[in-house]
Amino acid sequence: MTDDVPQPPTNNLVGPLLTDLYQLTMCYAYWKTGQHRRPAHFELFFRKNPFGGSYTLFAGLDEVLKFLSTFRFTADDIEYLRNTVQLGHCEPEFFDEYLANLDCSEVTVHSMKEGSMAFPRVPLMTVTAPLGIGNLIETTLLTLVNYPSLVATNACRMVVAARGQFWEETAGANPPRARAGAMSPKTPRKSIQLTEGGPADFTRKKPKCVEFGLRRAQGPDGGFSASKYSHIGGFHATSNVLAGKILNVPIAGTHAHSFVQSYTSLGLVEGLKVKKIEGGSDELVELLPLVMQYRKELGWHETNEGELAAFVGYASSFPNVFLCLIDTYDTLQSGLRNFILVSLALDDLGYTPRGIRLDSGDLSYLSLECEYTFHEMADRFDRHFFYDLDIVASNDINESILHSLNKQGHGITMFGIGTNLVTCQSQPALGCVYKLVEIDGEPRIKLSNDMEKVLIPGRKVAYRLFGEAGWPLLDLLVGSNEEDQPKVGQRTLCLHPFMEQKRVAVVPKRVVNLHSLVFDGKNGVAAGQQSTLGDTRQFVNDQINHTRPDLLRYVNPGEYKVSVSEKTFRFLHQLWQTETPVRELR
Repeated sequence: MTDDVPQPPTNNLVGPLLTDLYQLTMCYAYWKTGQHRRPAHFELFFRKNPFGGSYTLFAGLDEVLKFLSTFRFTADDIEYLRNTVQLGHCEPEFFDEYLANLDCSEVTVHSMKEGSMAFPRVPLMTVTAPLGIGNLIETTLLTLVNYPSLVATNACRMVVAARGQFWEETAGANPPRARAGAMSPKTPRKSIQLTEGGPADFTRKKPKCVEFGLRRAQGPDGGFSASKYSHIGGFHATSNVLAGKILNVPIAGTHAHSFVQSYTSLGLVEGLKVKKIEGGSDELVELLPLVMQYRKELGWHETNEGELAAFVGYASSFPNVFLCLIDTYDTLQSGLRNFILVSLALDDLGYTPRGIRLDSGDLSYLSLECEYTFHEMADRFDRHFFYDLDIVASNDINESILHSLNKQGHGITMFGIGTNLVTCQSQPALGCVYKLVEIDGEPRIKLSNDMEKVLIPGRKVAYRLFGEAGWPLLDLLVGSNEEDQPKVGQRTLCLHPFMEQKRVAVVPKRVVNLHSLVFDGKNGVAAGQQSTLGDTRQFVNDQINHTRPDLLRYVNPGEYKVSVSEKTFRFLHQLWQTETPVRELR
């Protein structure tokens, strides 16, 4: 167990009062009737994968552990509750003796590893605790897991879509002329990414995703959580500066259209100088004359001069990371050309420009035209940096648009995604639930006319069974008291929870117990259970790279099986019959 002082939740709103009123009313009823000490076992899980997909990423465990470690009602909390209309009649001892001394010292939590690929009905975490406190923490655990898991999954799906299936990690490191089989240096290259499923274009960088959602998120808390958990899902950076500071993740951003609009003439940037670093010189060189020489040489006299002034001003301020938004006036006839003029001047002084951003229009067509022009410039001026410029695209991008761009072909190397990432446009909630599955050692079941909502009773051990190809075959739920737990090389019968005829026999090459002890009452957070954000991000990436390809499909993804053991199946249906009243017809 960890010896460190418990860390408080990142959000100071997270505490015992961040709960639904009915958790407190039930808690009082348990206390008043003497039920609050009964040993109980709960499961937190979801019933359906989001976004029409086949998997979900589990996230939020880090904040759950902080919440459990620091759970205590303050005197102010108790005074407030004592004076509410709903609880004002409660006996004083409930507040002064029970709530005032209540903590999570008798709570034990087993959980999947943060970042795990998870599937319906398989518990993300289990809670063993006295009934009173086990019930009281339900809402808080759900709010700490639901949105983080949803946005991490959304981010991961977008990263998979942005990269496509045929990108090469190291592509784009060298200009085409330096590669075997490259075309003539004098021949501009107007390549496209071929449609999904076609041959790869290995001359390209693997596109990255950057989170731009703070201004469109559901408040500061939603914005910060999106920045954090989209990074777990594979996003490279965030525009959220506070998230960068607190989480130590890369931040990214350049300028807005208003920056370009604010410059009205070239006179505003006359005299601006940049230190020349070419050849080790520290000479300060005026930037505008160099730019105007290239403008004359290329004959681009009709570009917008206010925009050109803005680019010169930005380049003089950030010569090492010059990346411009080029669609304020005319993307191809002005913005692109003005960027090229300033980039050539910066290159003369020893700086390497970064690229451009497109925020409107036909992103497929514009990105390819920009790429083609960059390759023309690379050959004309013998400037290899043009081959490696980033083409960043934003403008209400979602998962569907990413797949559409892949089919059309594009030259984009980075996607800035905001609204549709942080708001989870296509599905605003995951729907995790927290259910009592055992009380006093007796399994409990919840029945419903909706088969999806029927609860699999009792304590269970969740296993992931791997096949010969190295990827998971299915998840298996086995009663914790069953003697026959799955073993490597041993034939195991796996049944659908509700349809006996749907069953398979698996001889696993590897068996993984999905849950480990993460919180142990008085001992607190278990050692090694507080992974860094970077470790979790890498764990997600490793899983995606070793997942059945059909599970990652956007259209008609494959189904991942979640099964139960034969004994668990029999017990479920026996208890179902026992707890279901027999209707009498007359």
